[in-house]
Amino acid sequence: MTHPLFSLADLWIGRSATPSAQALEAVSGVAPAVVVTGGSRGIGRAIAARFARAGRDLVLIARERAPLEAAAEEIARQAGVRAVPLALDVSLPDAPQQLDTALREARLYADVLVNNAGVGLAGPFTDPPLPELERLITLNITAASRLMHHVLPAMLARARGGILNIGSLGGLVPGPYQAAYYASKAYLVSLTEAVAYEVRGRGVRIAVVAPGPVDTTFHRAMHAENALYRTIIPALSADAVARSAYRGFMIGRTVIVPGVLPSLGALGVKLLPHAISVPLVGALLAVGNGRPSGSDPL
Repeated sequence: MTHPLFSLADLWIGRSATPSAQALEAVSGVAPAVVVTGGSRGIGRAIAARFARAGRDLVLIARERAPLEAAAEEIARQAGVRAVPLALDVSLPDAPQQLDTALREARLYADVLVNNAGVGLAGPFTDPPLPELERLITLNITAASRLMHHVLPAMLARARGGILNIGSLGGLVPGPYQAAYYASKAYLVSLTEAVAYEVRGRGVRIAVVAPGPVDTTFHRAMHAENALYRTIIPALSADAVARSAYRGFMIGRTVIVPGVLPSLGALGVKLLPHAISVPLVGALLAVGNGRPSGSDPL
């Protein structure tokens, strides 16, 4: 049963929407699906499972086939929905076309896109080799933008659907020692808010989740587990982030910050001038001599 608040949100989000008959005919006989990139683990898997519990069919995307297929099988079994695994590197230029092919073969269409795939990069900006920096930009910025740009026109034509981008609390402030990662998430937050304004009232939800530390392998793989922020800021579980993200997305929020402390942190970085917030964040992100290093793909 749909929550009454979600139904009210549908009415508001679609207040100016007029679906195209041609667009609706194009998906006649196929089922809507939630497409989740980076869906085999962490936040992506948790959000996929939350949509599945609401009865939504899924397409899970990740690069590694074995864990991806295991995640899809488990979610499908537990929720009683379809969960189609698609082993794909979303940073490839033809990733949208490969997704379209997989959707056609499964007789599904992209009703919701969850842009979760991303990579973290820690350490002084000049430390990582240039290819690692370019990989971060390609995955966190280019790939997410490309997929969003690809699926949004059809959603607007159908006057339904949505895009849920997975950002970070770090996207609200510059982050010394994770400079490129924080900047990539700032791009995603800015893009989401701008596009959400552009398509307001046309039936499509556009939102970004900005969680603080989350209890996944992400920070450990970046060799940032000993940073001060990992010691003093409690980490949320991926399931808690997923619950907050799903609820906020369904009621039509644009920027979703899960948890009480991260919400207070988001307010704080908005109020504090950068002359204070940037050194503070730098102190939280530094490890040992201030030179953490490493990266982790999702």
